[in-house]
Amino acid sequence: MHLPTLKQLQYLVALHDHGHFGRAAEASFVTQSTLSAGLRELETQLDANLVERTRRVVRFTPLGERVAAKARSVLSSAEELAQLAHAESKPLAGELRMGVIPTIAPFLLPKLLPRLRAAFPQLRLFLREEPSAPICEALHKGQVDCVLLALPWACGDVETVRLFDDPFFVAAHQDDQPGAKESVAAGEIDPHKLLLLEDGHCLKEHALSACRRPEFRTEASVIGTSLHTLVQMVDNRLGLTLIPGMAIEAGILKDTNVEARPLAGTDPARQIALVWRTSSPRGDEFRMLAKALIDAGRAAA
Repeated sequence: MHLPTLKQLQYLVALHDHGHFGRAAEASFVTQSTLSAGLRELETQLDANLVERTRRVVRFTPLGERVAAKARSVLSSAEELAQLAHAESKPLAGELRMGVIPTIAPFLLPKLLPRLRAAFPQLRLFLREEPSAPICEALHKGQVDCVLLALPWACGDVETVRLFDDPFFVAAHQDDQPGAKESVAAGEIDPHKLLLLEDGHCLKEHALSACRRPEFRTEASVIGTSLHTLVQMVDNRLGLTLIPGMAIEAGILKDTNVEARPLAGTDPARQIALVWRTSSPRGDEFRMLAKALIDAGRAAA
């Protein structure tokens, strides 16, 4: 029996991911003819049709779907084998693919990345920004090695190091701030004026959880696609919203008439954490990275 090569499995997974021979070849850094030939050799070795080819559509057969899933697992194991030896010899050197959610990336990374580069000059950090659900899926597919995430969030079988808490603030136009105190209680927020990020952003769930008012889930307006969009809506007196502290520190309210006050409560914050697959051989590296992120955050404060 002739076993498939890793290269053939990489071509198959690339085609499954991209659904197009040209884009799969580009992602694999080979010509389309090379990728097609490799896949035909794989089908010949397995004596099975894995892909239905038409002019417009690439469609995997039922067996092809199962083989692609198994190929992804084999490639992940092969990569972990290489990472195991590399991590032992040179921790936090070489390539590291980190996922970051959109409500963290633009506010935290500009402060942290220069310090990480200074601390680990041999580290080549590649970033992928996506909402929580797809970035956790990418983690378990092996497309990223670790993720900067806001908790609580169900990310599957992962190890977690909590970095710090990120408190919530009530952001409203300076003429529309509820109450007159230094902080705002959830009971002072009019749910019909509350603007939240649309579904798919974990910040929405964290904000609702911090308020501890179940009626917000049905009465608030779920409309914004980004924190910057929400701030612009608030600045135009269309409502109020909840903003995490790191965004305010990064200057998201600059040049606006929006005023932010702390949300009062027993635990009005989300938890920022570094997570990775429990099966990853780079656990010690990621714990080292988490400590570096904590130290960098304190230095930048």
